[in-house]
Amino acid sequence: MTDDELKALVASLAVAQDRTDEQMKLNAIAQRATDEQMKLTDEQMKRTDEKLGRIGAMLGNIGQNQGDVAEEFFYNSLKVTQTLAGVHYDFIDKSISRTSNGVSDEFDMILVNGQDVAIVEVKYKAHEKDLDKLLTKKIDNFKKLFPAYKDYRHHLVLATFHLYKEVKERALQNNVIVLQRKGDIVESYLPVSNNP
Repeated sequence: MTDDELKALVASLAVAQDRTDEQMKLNAIAQRATDEQMKLTDEQMKRTDEKLGRIGAMLGNIGQNQGDVAEEFFYNSLKVTQTLAGVHYDFIDKSISRTSNGVSDEFDMILVNGQDVAIVEVKYKAHEKDLDKLLTKKIDNFKKLFPAYKDYRHHLVLATFHLYKEVKERALQNNVIVLQRKGDIVESYLPVSNNP
């Protein structure tokens, strides 16, 4: 390689290095802009997450409030007569929580007399899964948590402001008493086996 060729090569390398340096400066500027944009996006996402958290809490509170209203309505309706489906009870309790031997559950209402116990599950709007839970988990847990009532007749009750026809029919077929709000009163629907 001649001196001229070598000088030309060094000159072209210097030009290429200048271009590379310039491109790296542009990349650094672009990277700073991207970093700034990502920071702004992260801040916006954080604000959105906080807002969604507040909305979720608000919706949860609405659901809880509706449930509380339903529980209070049915409790107030039943405590006056303490009679359910033609059976008079000696006492009524609400919001009972119990834990024993690793089993924990909460029962919306329990009515008891000397031979009957009614386990009342209250829902603002009852769904199929609520009925399933009452027929399986709730009754099983009740028997484990309240062994003193093992020889009593157990009556399952689903109390609700709104109930789909199919769920109501299935509840009655499974000997679950259905309490449904009707204006300012409670209307009872008895399972087929309880009707005279």
